[in-house]
Amino acid sequence: MLQNQIAIVTGASRGIGREIAVKLAEQGMKLTIVGSSSQILNTAEELKEMGFSDITPVQADVSKEEDMENVVNKTIEVYGAVDLLVNNAGVGFFKLTEEVTLEEWKKVFEINVQGVFLATKAVLPHMKEKRAGTIITISSDVARYTIPNGAAYTATKYAVQGFSGSVAQEVREYGIRVGTINPGMVDTYFAESTQGLPEKKDWLKVEDIANAVVYMASAPKHMLIDEIVIHPFAQQYPIA
Repeated sequence: MLQNQIAIVTGASRGIGREIAVKLAEQGMKLTIVGSSSQILNTAEELKEMGFSDITPVQADVSKEEDMENVVNKTIEVYGAVDLLVNNAGVGFFKLTEEVTLEEWKKVFEINVQGVFLATKAVLPHMKEKRAGTIITISSDVARYTIPNGAAYTATKYAVQGFSGSVAQEVREYGIRVGTINPGMVDTYFAESTQGLPEKKDWLKVEDIANAVVYMASAPKHMLIDEIVIHPFAQQYPIA
């Protein structure tokens, strides 16, 4: 179903984003992969060495409107269309509220919320014109409940959940599907951590999230998956 379709994946240099790019490429999709550093160029070469030829890397800051407009324009220039946007770029940290600086607060909102807004805004006119498209945002399980020491991060995920729900209602008449994937604990580089630590052995793996993206993106046209929530079996979490 995804064969020869075109996707944009943000935050694709490593971790979840890189694995999403791999899984989508395995489905035969053509990709624009986006990262904030030159590492995205190395990731593109790695994917090409794996046999995926239709990979276009773009170094961009998701919090900048001009950058995200350039990502979409570049994708259309190279591939002629955009069928899928995966908003994966995100940052997080955990501190007591009074220890959070204004600069940290602004940064997490600029990337986690403003970045989702700008990428979505940039791609919507094209998707509306073709009256088709899918937008998937990698959010978090804390979009549905709160945790201590995570006020800033949790607030961004509540914002993303509200944003995605509203956009979904705005664009359904154009045949555009909008959904979120809300994982619990994932063995990745989140919050400056290291992937593969022994204490993370029972956490979700990056391929679990990537497989969920493929599932949501592959849904038949008559079907809308609003939200997927995934937890590792070992995680204890509140039940709302």
